[in-house]
Amino acid sequence: MKLLINSLFLIFFAISLSNCSSQKELADVTDTEKEIFKSEDDTEVALIDEETEYEIIIIEPGFYTWLNSVARPVGYYTQGWLETRNQILVVNWNNRVLQPQQYNPNLYELQINYDPNIDYGYEVNYKLYNYFIYFQRKYNQRLGPFLPRI
Repeated sequence: MKLLINSLFLIFFAISLSNCSSQKELADVTDTEKEIFKSEDDTEVALIDEETEYEIIIIEPGFYTWLNSVARPVGYYTQGWLETRNQILVVNWNNRVLQPQQYNPNLYELQINYDPNIDYGYEVNYKLYNYFIYFQRKYNQRLGPFLPRI
């Protein structure tokens, strides 16, 4: 019986440590990013793919600067990889929009209409994915099962 209690304690302790490290990684933001997050630069970022004619406009202070100085460069990810991530992130985002009593309605204001059966092109998927990364890192949120890393 004592062995079982000790084993349960060790399992609980290990889970607690892993939870602590996950939160630390999520909040592990560089000094450069912290400065950008404080920025009042409200340059809007238009997500346009000329070939598909889809467009999204993001007006978020600091995002333009972050996208051009911190985010991985265009071409780093494949379009298929971005689409898979965006599908997960959009579903979680939209779920939060629908639960304003549980999630901050000032952060999650509008639903995103993202249809996985539509080819939005590389540029739209790239900028949308990077907006999700920016948002998660700036507001210390987690929209998916993976950490928002750069």
